[in-house]
Amino acid sequence: MKETVEFLTKMPKFELHVHIEGAVKPNIYFKIAQKNNIDVGLKNIEEWQKFFQFKNFAHFIDVYIKAVSVLKKPEDYTELIEGFFAYQASQNILYSEAFLSASFLVESFSNSEILDAIEKGLKQGREKYKIEVALIPDIARNIPQSKEAVLELVREGKERGLFIGIGLGGLENGHPARLFEDIYKKASEYGLRKVAHAGEAVGAESIAEALDYLQAERIGHGIRCLDDSKLVERLKTTKTPLEVCPSSNYRLKLVEDNQVHPLRKMHDLGILCTVNSDDPVMFSTSLTDEYLLLFNQGFSLEELWQLNLNAIEASFLSTKQKGNLVMEFEKWKKNFLLNYKKES
Repeated sequence: MKETVEFLTKMPKFELHVHIEGAVKPNIYFKIAQKNNIDVGLKNIEEWQKFFQFKNFAHFIDVYIKAVSVLKKPEDYTELIEGFFAYQASQNILYSEAFLSASFLVESFSNSEILDAIEKGLKQGREKYKIEVALIPDIARNIPQSKEAVLELVREGKERGLFIGIGLGGLENGHPARLFEDIYKKASEYGLRKVAHAGEAVGAESIAEALDYLQAERIGHGIRCLDDSKLVERLKTTKTPLEVCPSSNYRLKLVEDNQVHPLRKMHDLGILCTVNSDDPVMFSTSLTDEYLLLFNQGFSLEELWQLNLNAIEASFLSTKQKGNLVMEFEKWKKNFLLNYKKES
């Protein structure tokens, strides 16, 4: 057990489904609030950190809204992005494809000023932490009136080398993927990669819509695929990756606490799955914790290692980059096991 914990903690990781706003430590938000003279209703940093500890879904929404409400200036996002780099580096996450809530950005800032701030945050984060983060701004389904503005922001950001794709997040129920077909068609023309949250709170039909109407290349969450055996076969045949977030599903009561996570069955059926943390700081988890959770549910170390390699395969890096990274990861694994045996 000790070896497994050390292995999962130290292993180099990839992550494909993580929201920057939900993966920044509380002290960063508190510092920004103080700088912007915003009263968060809590006396000190200790109370603020305690406030971030997950209690239930309503509390999560409260934390999210209060945290994001302190972001008033473009430079706040520079600090937020650098803070995200710090958090990912602390988890040995060498590469992330991370979401930014763009529907809120386009309501608050001009494209040029927010893109300048994002560019600065990426530059500072890369220089300081020596890891890579690729950004995928997403449209909130429940703010459909923002979709054209988000697409334009993403197009401009791609031209500046800041963004690699476009995503679809927000409230799934009542906001079907087909309403965003036009935006995703244009995104394809701009050379953007396409992902979408689907099959989280709504059934398998939501995943099918994201594939049919959006031609989504990856699906965020996707756990409801198990509701439809034909969809399962389709996902296996097309090798469409699913970005699975176990703790998030438990926290939001999409999976009951006493149930083994659906990832067990999804993996056994041969669906290409990856492990992710979603909003780790706000859900009181981490990517390392996700792997440990699955280990405690019976996943073997080899299976967890394969899930990590799946994230490399499912990423939007080039085939050559992926091949080189797999070799590097396998070399790390071999060295870890050799050194551990020597020390034991």
